[in-house]
Amino acid sequence: MYNYLEEELDQLRTRIIKMSSLVEEQIEFAFRGLFEANLELANLVKERDDKVDKFDVKIDKHCQRIFALTQPVAVDLRLIMSALKINNDLERMGDIAVNIAERIEPLMNNIDLLKKVKIDDMSTLVQTIVKSSIDSFVNNDPELALEIIKLDNNVDEMDHQIFDLLINIMENDKTLIRPCSHAITLLRNIERLSDHATNIAEDVYFLTDAKIIKHRRDIEEIDNKQ
Repeated sequence: MYNYLEEELDQLRTRIIKMSSLVEEQIEFAFRGLFEANLELANLVKERDDKVDKFDVKIDKHCQRIFALTQPVAVDLRLIMSALKINNDLERMGDIAVNIAERIEPLMNNIDLLKKVKIDDMSTLVQTIVKSSIDSFVNNDPELALEIIKLDNNVDEMDHQIFDLLINIMENDKTLIRPCSHAITLLRNIERLSDHATNIAEDVYFLTDAKIIKHRRDIEEIDNKQ
């Protein structure tokens, strides 16, 4: 029989999925605005951030209500715990989308610089990680979640390489110090975006397989058992 707890958990999942969709769109608009030098998209991302914040509050209160009115155990408890963490990561990803949008105006005349150091390639990879981490939650897919967790190492490598390139450019051309500084700020936000998406994938793996992944050795142990 369909009970109160099941109904509440279904509503919670639906809210997380709706917030995920909104955040994913915010990120897409932020990157499109960046590489198309589109200030209208930048403003749209900033204006819609309030919707992300409202979802954040609703989901937190929803989880509190479930804890207060029911006694969830096992997988139901894991869903609520994961929902709280995923909600926090989504809210931070929404903030990062705004941070990226704020870099659009100071970098709109330096798109060639961003492409030269391959920030566009890094942004494409991170968008894939974001989308796949959300898909892993929607589809309860631990295998996809695990693949996303592994991909974060690739982002870290790109981050280090691009940072070194930007430093080198600033050392050789003083006129590019300002745009390169904005590019470094952008780079840090893109890397953090990947970290939060990876956190979501880790929560999905916990939700589906009841296993916590926090370190490289955790992944190695899982691979050795497969």
